[in-house]
Amino acid sequence: MKRSSTFQAVVLLAFSLTPTIFTVPSLAAEPVEMTLWQTDAPLSAGQEEGDQPRLHLYRVDSEQPTPAIVILPGGGYGNLASDHEGSQIAKFFNDQGVTAAVCFYRHRGKGNAGKGYGHPVPMLDAQRAVRFVRTNAKEWNIDPGKVGIIGFSAGGHLASTVSTHFDAGDAAAKDPIDRVSSRPDFAILGYPVISLGEPHTHKGSQRNLLGENPDPELLRSLSNEKAVTAETPPTFLFHTAEDKGVPAENSLVYISALVRAGVPAELHLFETGRHGIGLGADQPGAKKWPDLCVTWLRNRGVISP
Repeated sequence: MKRSSTFQAVVLLAFSLTPTIFTVPSLAAEPVEMTLWQTDAPLSAGQEEGDQPRLHLYRVDSEQPTPAIVILPGGGYGNLASDHEGSQIAKFFNDQGVTAAVCFYRHRGKGNAGKGYGHPVPMLDAQRAVRFVRTNAKEWNIDPGKVGIIGFSAGGHLASTVSTHFDAGDAAAKDPIDRVSSRPDFAILGYPVISLGEPHTHKGSQRNLLGENPDPELLRSLSNEKAVTAETPPTFLFHTAEDKGVPAENSLVYISALVRAGVPAELHLFETGRHGIGLGADQPGAKKWPDLCVTWLRNRGVISP
């Protein structure tokens, strides 16, 4: 993995056994749905709704390979806000020339005979989504070196987990998708859950992910500010100081860890705005985050001017 020696931090305090290749029409009006595993997903308990993770793929039409982004909606690891933190986000990135894939990862609210799924299942699904997009890069006209991830709220925790708990792939794996790296090339975190076992932790997300009495070592491992290294991908974060659902301390401790590790990073902390704003169209100040994010992606060379 390439280690970045560049440091950039800005804080705005405004308070199967064969590759799964799909042919998808360009500029499809509706997304194309596909499952992440051709056979049963790992640790799956059945075939009911919520037992098999899937993607909704939104392609863009381009003569040149495009960037791609995996989208992880929030929902406290108990449901998925797949509209304002899923499909709306995909269409926004399509408008920027980025192919988008909304990941419907497994969680505590569905599947497994009503018991749902906790760790490590959501992480496995999100890692698979990154590998899956990279494996299909040629077929989908994607640049395999520009595959990023975005997550909101608990989906932000999952995106930060994938950003800090990744691997280069298993060269000996029978499934070619498992031979591909799960490391995102960039990450975007919207009002993310980051810390576990802390006063500013979102307790519902922690409980759904790890249960009532989690192992202290696992709790520390998935408190992702403690897992940041120099190999963590460049990251853009935004949060609001008014957020009562997931306190802004989560983003603050994460960017502090990124700064210490020398990871290129940018945080915008807006003064006002409720939790779960999505694109933030009705939020003074915070509605600027999409444009600020696009500028960051352009400055990093991910998308073209």
